Amino acid sequence: MTQAPHPGIPPAAPGPHDTGPAGPPPTYVNPAGPPPGGPPRPLLSRPIPPLARRVLLIAGVAAVAAAVLLAGVGWWVWHAVTRSHAVPGTVQASVLDAEEVSRIVGVTLAAETRAGEPAPALAADPLPCEVAVGPATRAVYGRSWTAFLSVTHQESREATAHVVTQVVGRYADAGQAAKAFRILTDGLRACARAVRTDRNEDTSTWSYRVDASTPDALGWTATQDAGDGWACHRAARLRDRSLVQAAVCQAGDGRAAAARIGDLLATRVEG
Repeated sequence: MTQAPHPGIPPAAPGPHDTGPAGPPPTYVNPAGPPPGGPPRPLLSRPIPPLARRVLLIAGVAAVAAAVLLAGVGWWVWHAVTRSHAVPGTVQASVLDAEEVSRIVGVTLAAETRAGEPAPALAADPLPCEVAVGPATRAVYGRSWTAFLSVTHQESREATAHVVTQVVGRYADAGQAAKAFRILTDGLRACARAVRTDRNEDTSTWSYRVDASTPDALGWTATQDAGDGWACHRAARLRDRSLVQAAVCQAGDGRAAAARIGDLLATRVEG
């Protein structure tokens, strides 16, 4: 069996510029032969006077400066728009962005992946532990949600020393959200240890401990056996029609960060 050191991290999709090695540029040949009359004449047939050269140089520098300024303004506008593009009241508007998450965790997390529906339940041994091994899957959220979003941040596509996941699931009424929260709470209390099989058929053994529990909040820790201290510190919050979760996975104590992100999610989510 192969140990999976960092579970739950989806493989990164190729970037928009990952097009593979580029070949030599194509060569165009005019079938009609060279243009009549030989090569085109140069636009300037006489030397440029020194004064004219200085005028052209100054104009060129000014044009470059203007282009740089416009590029900077364009980037600032684009950055501002991308940070505020989410429509208020949607699940997209509830999650923290990479900058906010990075401040809480204390590490710059530049890579992001998103999912618009919960993943299928993971295989667990024993079977009743499927909630513990996959708290953000259909084992908890089911199929009756009306809106769902899962966002994962990490250092880069290759670096996964810190992985932070936020989950927001919204239901048609508060009763359905409370049912999902109850499934999560009962499932964690029923499982102290389990073998988890991921999508790649890799297996890992985990231990689970509930750290805090109230009628609308839950905190727990999942620690990987033989994982060099790797653990996922998780927090769940029930708010009206929504069930939100936060997870901070790292080789260290991320309980405070997970609780902080979970609380912020709960205050932002539209019940």
